[in-house]
Amino acid sequence: MSLAARIIAAPPEAQPAAAPAAPLRLVKLAPDAWDAVIAGFDDVCQEQLMVFAASRWPGVVQEPLLFMEGDRIAGGCLVMVQPLPLKLGSIAVAKWAPMLARTNRPDALLVYSQMIDLMVAEYAERRGMMLSVLPRAALGERNDQYEHLTGRGFKTGAKLLFPDRYIVNLRLSDEELRKSFAQKWRYHLNKADKAGLTFERADPSRRPEFDTLYHQMVDRKKFPDHSAYDTVPALMDIADPALRPELFFVRQGSEIVAGAIIFKAGDRAVYLYGATSAHALELRAGYWLHWHIIRWLRDNTAARWYDLGGTDGFQGLHQFKKGMVGDRGVITPVPPVANYAARLWPRLIGEFAFAGRELAHQFGRQLDRLRPDRANPNQRRGQEDHE
Repeated sequence: MSLAARIIAAPPEAQPAAAPAAPLRLVKLAPDAWDAVIAGFDDVCQEQLMVFAASRWPGVVQEPLLFMEGDRIAGGCLVMVQPLPLKLGSIAVAKWAPMLARTNRPDALLVYSQMIDLMVAEYAERRGMMLSVLPRAALGERNDQYEHLTGRGFKTGAKLLFPDRYIVNLRLSDEELRKSFAQKWRYHLNKADKAGLTFERADPSRRPEFDTLYHQMVDRKKFPDHSAYDTVPALMDIADPALRPELFFVRQGSEIVAGAIIFKAGDRAVYLYGATSAHALELRAGYWLHWHIIRWLRDNTAARWYDLGGTDGFQGLHQFKKGMVGDRGVITPVPPVANYAARLWPRLIGEFAFAGRELAHQFGRQLDRLRPDRANPNQRRGQEDHE
């Protein structure tokens, strides 16, 4: 039996969360086996799925890595190797990774540090690349993973303009949930309760209905859409129901007034995309939608948290999401990118490439602001939690 077949046959669910008795070892996995192996990881996220990465970045080489302790999986990472122009070199990128198979093990940071050591040895030292790592937003006051990276010699790279993620606690009763919401958010939910709305979980085959609602909303609200929405068909076609996102709708009578696509695998469910009709605001359909999504995730998945994503700089989104997070959830920033190069040339060309990309992003943002058919961000930076 091949290594991939043995790993799939003995997924992480069956593995004890013991401290590593020996240093981890790195195993390269076949791309077509990757998603099935990581489906049971606590840290699994859409950015680390092969089906997502191949659709989002088709010109990038995807390298799936597993980190083994004996014959058990400790974690994994889908590394994207981006070639630079003029064959100057390559950059290895790990977004929201490396992932832990089990996040609640007492030696989680030790395991994380060993995974980073193996990635540094492979990409920075052996292959002479810059290694760029973006950890996920932490649930506590400190981001231990990011602090480990900077302590190990990684240099701070690009930062998001609005880095906060809004994360709802799923492990609450209905009464505790309602009590946790901000007063104004709870008021709007109470209004939605009386609007004659219905909530439904939809089959993936109904994605075209969501597509229509989504594109109509983007046109109506004039949001600049730089999202990965083009990956939705591939995500909704995933055969494994544990990895395939869920589709939800809210109706008033026969009319769909709101919908959402939710990634539900792992310890942290994620709000990928939402859409509303022109009538949704007066009906408070968004409040009704998320209230029922939270309850569905709590009752039907193992996820402990519901990540609402960021705001892209829009004050209305900040107020809506902050009210939903309430006093039992977490608002926490995504840390800056952390970059490491073992030699001078990879560091120089890597920093030059990232600087060029940041300039391109700034130029794109300026163009969006100048377009009369685009809404402009209106959230104050650095003051997200001080209203």
